[in-house]
Amino acid sequence: MIPYEFCNTVPDAEGAIATGLPGATLEKGVLVERHEEWVRVERTTAFQEYSRKRKAFLIPATIFFLLFFFVFVFLAAFTTVLNGKAVGPLTWAYIYGIAQFVMTWILMHIYVSQANKWDDLVEQARREVAEGKGR
Repeated sequence: MIPYEFCNTVPDAEGAIATGLPGATLEKGVLVERHEEWVRVERTTAFQEYSRKRKAFLIPATIFFLLFFFVFVFLAAFTTVLNGKAVGPLTWAYIYGIAQFVMTWILMHIYVSQANKWDDLVEQARREVAEGKGR
């Protein structure tokens, strides 16, 4: 039974009505808990592919980023490799430090382009749940 205050409520684009209950929505007259809704999304093939592709990118990218950073810290703290002159008065430490910023921007652009590709998988997962394939 739908409480009185929801009788004149207009549903959103997906047909859900806000219930005022934390973690629940009203979809086509049925109260759906957010956890159940999330489980349906997780079970779709599109979401599983999205998770796999995201991990396949993020884990190596994070390892690369951390290695690139900590190699700089290690070289600066424990060796004299970065003390030599590179270009004019600039030492290799300055070049490596500037390369940190360049690497961060490049990695960010690569991530954004990958994330844009993942958007299609997220949309496909939404469609699968709407069609009832996520059960």
